[in-house]
Amino acid sequence: MARMSADERRESVIRAAIHEFARGGYYGTSTEAIAKRVGVSQPYLFRLFPNKQAIFLAAAARCLERTREVFAEAADGLGGEDAVHAMADAYTRHIADDPQVLQMQLQMYVTVAAAEAAGDHELGELVRAGWMELWNTVKVPFGGDVDETTTFMAYGMLINTLTAMGFPPGHAIWEGLYPSGRPKEPQGE
Repeated sequence: MARMSADERRESVIRAAIHEFARGGYYGTSTEAIAKRVGVSQPYLFRLFPNKQAIFLAAAARCLERTREVFAEAADGLGGEDAVHAMADAYTRHIADDPQVLQMQLQMYVTVAAAEAAGDHELGELVRAGWMELWNTVKVPFGGDVDETTTFMAYGMLINTLTAMGFPPGHAIWEGLYPSGRPKEPQGE
């Protein structure tokens, strides 16, 4: 079996970190758990990333980056209502197909809030910068319209909250959010 390069190992750490942080949050996840999931020692983990915060930031950045890609790909060449529906459908599939994406997003918000309350603003600055890139990606198909972007993102946060609370597809709560009255089912693999 071929040895993995440092870049490949780093990539596997990011994937493992998303899984672990999505499940346990920043404060409830040990670097030992991440190292174990990847199959490396903690000292090797810290040769790839300087500290736990750097691992969390890489995982958060990947989560935001992938969500930006989902929106950009869905809205490519579209505008207005067509873009809204395409991005909403793509995002719904994205979080249904990979629930860790949503869990990681929610953990990012909690972690930033806790860090800010403790006076640590670095984490919040980096996560907010990634979120602004996401915001700007969504704003493009709306021709830069801030009200449309705000509405879209607000609905997305509501969908995140309802999904995190466990409302299943077909529940009455979804009727006002989807033309079909329900979110998309996960696409089987």
